[in-house]
Amino acid sequence: MPEPPKPEPNPDILIRAMEPADLPDITEAWNQPSAYAGTLQLPYTSLEARQQRHAAHAGSTRLVAVIDRKAIGMIFLGREENRRSHVGSIGVAVHDAYAGRGAGTALMAAVIDLADNWLQLKRLELSVYADNARAIALYERFGFEREGFHRAYSWRNGAFVDSISMARLRL
Repeated sequence: MPEPPKPEPNPDILIRAMEPADLPDITEAWNQPSAYAGTLQLPYTSLEARQQRHAAHAGSTRLVAVIDRKAIGMIFLGREENRRSHVGSIGVAVHDAYAGRGAGTALMAAVIDLADNWLQLKRLELSVYADNARAIALYERFGFEREGFHRAYSWRNGAFVDSISMARLRL
């Protein structure tokens, strides 16, 4: 199957490696209602907790989307080990106030470029809540396909929610 067309990047968005100084901005972004509702993160995560989580996953790749010198979104790429070293797992969130401006698209394009052209990853995986149509559409634009459905995957806002497993294979 041919690669899907890549969306045009927004020239106002800078994608770069996350720096420790970005953690306050990223903590703010991931504490936004839509951001934490779309991930497995809890609301009201402190900067200290975010710093500890960052340190615990020091070997992973984190890229940030920057608008006007503010980190407004982040994508995480964790590489699996041993016989799954060809696999990367992705998590992404964008500050609610910047949603719809192309940051998610720019982050996805950058992490896929990194995975394909630098890390030699064959498979990228992610989970997305089944009711997150906007994120699902983004992932599908980048060639991710639905592979599984998980009923009552997690607890969110007083109810269980379903999740979809998606993956992108580089052939």
